Amino acid sequence: MTDAPLPLSGNKKRQMRSAARLYAVQALFQMEHSNQSADTVYVEFLDHRFGAQVDDTTDMVDGDVDLFRALLDRAVEDQRQIDQMTDRALVAKWPIARIDPTLRALFRAAGAELVLAIAPPRVVITEFVDVANSFYPEGREPKFVNAVLDHMAREAQPQAF
Repeated sequence: MTDAPLPLSGNKKRQMRSAARLYAVQALFQMEHSNQSADTVYVEFLDHRFGAQVDDTTDMVDGDVDLFRALLDRAVEDQRQIDQMTDRALVAKWPIARIDPTLRALFRAAGAELVLAIAPPRVVITEFVDVANSFYPEGREPKFVNAVLDHMAREAQPQAF
């Protein structure tokens, strides 16, 4: 008899998917600012972030590796399409190039998930608004993210609305 891994509970699986989304935003931000490849950043995150122990009292959450990789790959492969979709959701005076780099990374990760249609669009919006709240806990950015992602979701998956 072999020791097969126990199936993850729904809550643990959701936590891992949420962590993967957060890590994808961080990785895309890092890629933009360091000019590192997706493969390099992917390996770094798996080695140093997923489940890593920061200090004696803090552990990083494990993330869903498959979702993390899918978001990175799609965000890179379809960056132009995702950026154009984001631009259409923004007001004319604020193209994606003028957006805060953290928000730009967030829109790219969320856009990748919307294009991949991994989860229902409303789930994607909620998850990435939560990510925005982690970066901007007291700002207006989460409401802005919600509005932009709603527009992007309606474009990427109109049948869901």
